[in-house]
Amino acid sequence: MKISELSRRSGVSIPAIKYYLRDGLLPPGHATAANQASYSEDHLHRLRLIRTLIGVRRLPVSSVREILGAITEEGDLHQIFGIVIDARPAALKQKQEQDAQAAEQETTGVTDVRRLISEMGWDVATHTAAIQTLGDVLDALSELKADIDWQTLLPYAELADRTSELDVEQMHGTSDLLEQAERAVLVSVLLEPALLALRRLAQEDKSARLFSHTAEKGNGD
Repeated sequence: MKISELSRRSGVSIPAIKYYLRDGLLPPGHATAANQASYSEDHLHRLRLIRTLIGVRRLPVSSVREILGAITEEGDLHQIFGIVIDARPAALKQKQEQDAQAAEQETTGVTDVRRLISEMGWDVATHTAAIQTLGDVLDALSELKADIDWQTLLPYAELADRTSELDVEQMHGTSDLLEQAERAVLVSVLLEPALLALRRLAQEDKSARLFSHTAEKGNGD
């Protein structure tokens, strides 16, 4: 396909595509004339992935380049998914630095998250970013004297476990590395706002069922 079609199908402007080509994020197309080239489906998948990592995940170009390189080298769907959802860093050095930092700064909340993980029987890496995120939340809840701890979150963890099965099922059906990475981004990044919106809709429904009738009854009395 020509660069104009690549732009149309990917939703990325031609100037941006040319920038990614110059910067090495996007490999050169097949030269068809002095100033023209054709591009493949691989270019399309890679470009969509770049757009999402930069535009949605807000990652710097240097990080995107590292992730794309790691995806190409890994060839392992589990590792690709981990890189994309930030469950593991793309570089081994970064992983080692994160492990050392986590060991030094582990809070009560993080310790409680590890208890939750153990209770659920989940197989996750020690440096997974979500551990620190959830640990920070538990620490904040504790400081606010809220009656919510890691055990309170277990029913939510069970729901998340079932949701994750649906997420991972979306990853099947392709063997192409870049397409797998693109689907990982769709599942892990772009679906999150949809899942939050569904939760809000369900909350509104349950609130109406539980509380609106109570209010009407009170008004009637």
